[in-house]
Amino acid sequence: MANQIPEPIIEEVKKSNDIVDVIGEYIQLKKQGKNYFGLCPFHGENTPSFSVTQEKQIFRCFGCGKGGNVFSFLMEMENFTFYEALKHLANRSGVELPETSIKKESSLSEETEQMLSAYGWLTKLYHHLIKYQKDGKDGLEYLKSRGITKETLEEFQVGYAPNKRDFTAKFLMQKGYSKPMLLKSGILAGNDNNEVIDRFRGRIIFPIRNALGRTVGFGGRSLTDDSGPKYLNSSEGELFQKSKLLYNFDLAKRHIRKENEAILMEGYMDVISAYQAGVKNVVATMGTALTETQAKLLNRYVDTVIICYDGDSAGIEARYKASLLLRSIGCDVRIANLDAKEDPDSYIQQHGGEAFRERVIRTSDSYMSFFMRYQRRHFNLQVESERIEYIERVLKELSMIESALEREYYIQELHKEFDLSVETLMNQLTQYDKRVPAAKDNQGNKSYTNQYVSVTKRKLYPAYVNAEKRILSYMLQDAYIAEKVQYDLGAGFNVNDHKIVATHLYAFYEEGNAPDISLFMERLSDEHLKNQVIELALSSDVENSTEEEIDDYLRMIHREANQSQTKKSLKEQQKKAERENDPLEAARLAMELIQLQKQKNEN
Repeated sequence: MANQIPEPIIEEVKKSNDIVDVIGEYIQLKKQGKNYFGLCPFHGENTPSFSVTQEKQIFRCFGCGKGGNVFSFLMEMENFTFYEALKHLANRSGVELPETSIKKESSLSEETEQMLSAYGWLTKLYHHLIKYQKDGKDGLEYLKSRGITKETLEEFQVGYAPNKRDFTAKFLMQKGYSKPMLLKSGILAGNDNNEVIDRFRGRIIFPIRNALGRTVGFGGRSLTDDSGPKYLNSSEGELFQKSKLLYNFDLAKRHIRKENEAILMEGYMDVISAYQAGVKNVVATMGTALTETQAKLLNRYVDTVIICYDGDSAGIEARYKASLLLRSIGCDVRIANLDAKEDPDSYIQQHGGEAFRERVIRTSDSYMSFFMRYQRRHFNLQVESERIEYIERVLKELSMIESALEREYYIQELHKEFDLSVETLMNQLTQYDKRVPAAKDNQGNKSYTNQYVSVTKRKLYPAYVNAEKRILSYMLQDAYIAEKVQYDLGAGFNVNDHKIVATHLYAFYEEGNAPDISLFMERLSDEHLKNQVIELALSSDVENSTEEEIDDYLRMIHREANQSQTKKSLKEQQKKAERENDPLEAARLAMELIQLQKQKNEN
């Protein structure tokens, strides 16, 4: 696909989208030396082995082996075609694509594209109705009563579905969408009378968008008590999978990166109220329990997640379960405190956004502090046996935390409250510590100051192979070296992959291109060769090269080629001697082959 698009367009889009910034929108990257490291989004890991090289505009995971440039990252991450990745990056950076010169392709099926299109039309329709039409007046008045401004309605594209059974069906069918597709997508629902009706009729509509900002489902809130459940979501399907989505993630992700923490809530109104109040690093699980997929999505972006759920008993239980899950995948967890009858939305309505930020979010508890309060709910501390069991449970949990300072702090808390000596508590903690060595807090595993650990051992190559790899690495970074090698060696590399890469590289420079590993990779259609180029590019730095070193490599490559040719000739002569029943000549040739191999090993 890439070769159908003018290379100047590809180059302009690529240069306008720094790979560190683009990948940084998906995972948390931290600089180490010249490169950036993070947790690989393509496979599960606790130790960062995903490397991004800004200078060369490429990435490589030393764990799973995936690598490429900014285009291939998006193609892998979002299941984009090359054109979709190009268009996404062009839109991101404001580069205008000449539509007539590009054949559009999509990684999505025609039916899926139709579903997305239908959701897009309905998002606009419902939002228009709540803003301007009598049909949306009830929804608008309700939202005004909840303190939601017109600007916020616009930003979240909140809408209203009229309380008419066939309004949406007629609208979409006039647009050309088929009834079976609309039923399958969950936009419409059928009844026993074979009628097609709007399942969201009479409800405020909250568009649910994917990470790219496209509507993939709706959440609908009823305005009356006699119209079914208070909240209703789109049915599960190809586009809408509630366990994998976080409400408002598309808007919140840049704020999450900026604040270096995410605030996790339970519902749409909680998020909208907080966002309107200036707390914008907020997402929600849409009223369901946090899933591992959602937790890992947050962990790709930040280390710290603040759980801000309702203050009632169900909310406290949900906080506990969510905190265990987040900690199990490596997050640092804090828990915001709300009174039993409060939720984030009601608190903001009553006390304002500044109070919410200062008194709820910034004063949120550490996990251990929350754990101790949570456990208190299950024990009567006036009873001696339960008091001892509570202390033991706290010490067991504390033994799983590596921070010596945090351990000391909570040991002092137990000492003051229960009048137990620090020495006794520490001794007991040490006993638990010895019994559960594998249960340590895994935050230490995410250190970005340690070198990555490859899951495979480095291969040992013959000297001439290493020489070819090193010289190709220099050629990728310096057109002068490539010209020198082309004059001296041409395509005379001994390894077939190296011959192919060198041939492509000569053509790349002959067209007047400057060294650009990311752009050069677009010339290669073979994924194996692309991975070879990434490996070569990351293996050495051309700044450390010398003329003498390059000459030595060339001599080594020539010598291997000459020895290979001599070896081939001797083997042919040996076979001929054997065919002619000349054992003495065959033995002499065999000795020459042995001697040749011996000389090669010595070199």
